[in-house]
Amino acid sequence: MRKTSLAVAVAASTLGLSLSSAVHAAFIEDSKAKLDLRNYYFNNDVRDTNTASNKEWGQAFQLNLQSGFTEGTVGFGVDALGLVGVRLDGGGRAGKAGQSRTPGSAGNGTLFPVDSDNNAVDEFSSLGLTGKVRYSKTIAQIGTLQPKLPVVTFNDGRLIPQTFEGAQITSNEIDNLTLIAGQLEHAKGRASSNSESLAIAGAGAGADSNKFYYGGADYKINKDLLAQYYYGNLDDFYKQHFLGLTHTLALGAGSLKSDLRYFDTSSDGNNGSAAGRADGYIGSGFWNGGRANPDFGEVDNRTWSAFFTYSLEGHALSAGYQQVSGDSNFIQLNQGSIPGQGGATTYLITDRQISNFGRAGERTWITQYGYDFGKVGVPGLTANVLYMKGDNIKSATGDLKEWERDLTVSYVLQEGTLKGMGFAWRNASMRSEVASSDIDQNRLIVSYSIPLL
Repeated sequence: MRKTSLAVAVAASTLGLSLSSAVHAAFIEDSKAKLDLRNYYFNNDVRDTNTASNKEWGQAFQLNLQSGFTEGTVGFGVDALGLVGVRLDGGGRAGKAGQSRTPGSAGNGTLFPVDSDNNAVDEFSSLGLTGKVRYSKTIAQIGTLQPKLPVVTFNDGRLIPQTFEGAQITSNEIDNLTLIAGQLEHAKGRASSNSESLAIAGAGAGADSNKFYYGGADYKINKDLLAQYYYGNLDDFYKQHFLGLTHTLALGAGSLKSDLRYFDTSSDGNNGSAAGRADGYIGSGFWNGGRANPDFGEVDNRTWSAFFTYSLEGHALSAGYQQVSGDSNFIQLNQGSIPGQGGATTYLITDRQISNFGRAGERTWITQYGYDFGKVGVPGLTANVLYMKGDNIKSATGDLKEWERDLTVSYVLQEGTLKGMGFAWRNASMRSEVASSDIDQNRLIVSYSIPLL
C-alpha cells in the first residue's frame, strides 16, 4: 500500500506538466484546485450477536485539481483526484478470537483495507486522472468518474469516496434539458486502493462484469418542476428504468417540495438463466422456497416512493412512503464479488445512515424533521432527526420488520481563520428481524477545505 502514498504528489505533478504545456490562457485561468481534509471516527456497535464492534479513526486528504479548457471550437482539459487515508486507530484485528472490536470483515475494513494479518493498514491511497473534451455545450470525460445519478451514485459515506473508471458525455445543447450517457468498467471502493470489476450485492465469487451502460435526461419543465428518466444496464446482471418527478410549490409562508420516484429492475444475460445463476450471477434477497425455487437469485424488483417536505422559517418537516415489490431486493451497482467490497449508494429516499430499507417486499414509512438555528441567531448550526419503519419483508419464515432512527447535528464556523471548518455528529440506531441486525452507530466528522487555486 505504501508505494501508492505518493498519489497526491503524482496527481499534482501530472496536472502541472499539462498546465506547462498548454498555450491557451483559458486552460490556466479557469483551473481550480483545493485540498479537502476529513477527520473521521466510526463506531458501529452490534448489540445482539457475538460479532465484535467496528471502531476506527482516520484522517483523509483529498486533492482535487480541475483544469479549464483550451481555447477554440474544441477545448481540451484534464482533471486529477488524489486520495490518501491515514490510520489513527485501526480498531484491532479482524477475525481474532476474543476481540471486542474489529476493523471490519477480512479483505476490507470499515474505513481502511486490512493487511494479510487482518490488521488495518497504516495508510492507503488512490490516484485518478480524467481527460475531458468540450464542444459547444457538450462535455466528454474519460478516466476517473464520480457520477451522481438515479441509476448510479458514488458512495461518500466513509473516510474517502468511491470512484469509478469509464467514460461519460453530458450535453446541455437544448435549453432546460440535460442529456447524459456513459459506460463504467471498474470501481475503487471507499476502503480500497484497488480497481474491481462490477457486480451486484449477493453475486458469487468470480461472477462480475466490466460493462455498465447508463443514460438519461433531466428536463426542467419550469423553475419549479423537474422530470427525469434514466436507464442502467449491468451486463449479465440487470436492466433498470427510472422515472422521477420533483416539484416545489409555494404554500402559505413556506414551500412544499414533492419527490416522486419509480424503479423497474429486471434480469439481464446470465442472471436471467438458471445456468448463469448457478455460476454465481445472482442477486441478494429473500425468495419463498429459497434455493429450491428455480428462480432463486433472479433480479425482479419494482420500487416506488413519495417524499414530501414542508419548509418554513428554518423548519423542515418531511414524510414519505416506499414500496418494494417483486422477488428480489432493490438492486443497484456494486463493485466486485469479494465479501466486504460493498459500500454502494442507492438512490432511495430510505438510503440513510445504516440501511436502505430496500428488501424484497418491504414497505417503509419515513418521517423527518430538521431545523436551521441560523433563524434564531446561531448561523451554521443545524440538526436533523429521522425515523423509518419497515415491514412485510419477505423471508422463508414469514414477513419480517425493522426500524431505524437517525440524529445528525452539524456546525460550520462562520468566521475567523478556520472559517468553513465543519463539525458533525451522526448517531443512529437500527433494530431488525433480518439477520438479527441490532446496531447502534456513532460517527464524528471534522472537515475543512483549503482552496489552492
